[in-house]
Amino acid sequence: MKIHSKLYMNAAELAQNGPITIVAFGDSVTHGALSNGEFDYDYVYWNRLRTKINKIRCYVPINVINAGIGGATAKSSLKRMERQVFAHAPDLIIVCFGLNDINEPLEDYLSALSVIFTQCLERRIDTIFMTPNMLNTYVADDTDPLYRDYAAKTAQFQNNGTMDLYVASATKLARSMGVTVCDCYAKWKELNRTQDTTKMLVNRINHPTRQMHALFSECLFDTIFPDGFDDICVNASAMYSE
Repeated sequence: MKIHSKLYMNAAELAQNGPITIVAFGDSVTHGALSNGEFDYDYVYWNRLRTKINKIRCYVPINVINAGIGGATAKSSLKRMERQVFAHAPDLIIVCFGLNDINEPLEDYLSALSVIFTQCLERRIDTIFMTPNMLNTYVADDTDPLYRDYAAKTAQFQNNGTMDLYVASATKLARSMGVTVCDCYAKWKELNRTQDTTKMLVNRINHPTRQMHALFSECLFDTIFPDGFDDICVNASAMYSE
């Protein structure tokens, strides 16, 4: 990934190439949504990822463009790719859709993802497909009354295997096209074997708690740097050497 080499830029290289730019392209989870009307841009996964990288490589600035929109699907987001994603000339694009796409035909979801991946690959931009979190598995007592009917619907999608099918199909598509996959959904499924994952959703439907955003950032970090990091940023002045 280009981000690997750019993290080792010195002052002259940074002046020539500019900072690292990452675009997070997705729905309300990427947007930063928590409970109804509440957003947190400090704890959202992409900001945690930026913080994790800069703790190790503090000299190189990392800009993250938040291209997440609440309620968005992969299909509805196609028309905004040029101005909200590619216009920023990103070094890395993180694509995460699925939570809203579950309400549309599987073919629409896969077709839209195929367009997204193709356009990223044609521009030779490093791309990661990050699978979403699980939906709720039951209607919790503290679910907002306004959304209890929808919570019953999403629980059915999760329990009858529909969400599994959508994620598995999208993952298969990404890998077949040569797109790197960060499979966070698999980690949620593993947690669900021993824990109540519905309680890990702050709105008890589809928005992870602040703590669970850490799972996304850690999984992304491990995906970007599978071999770890071999240079700890202790003295930033060392970066000025040619």
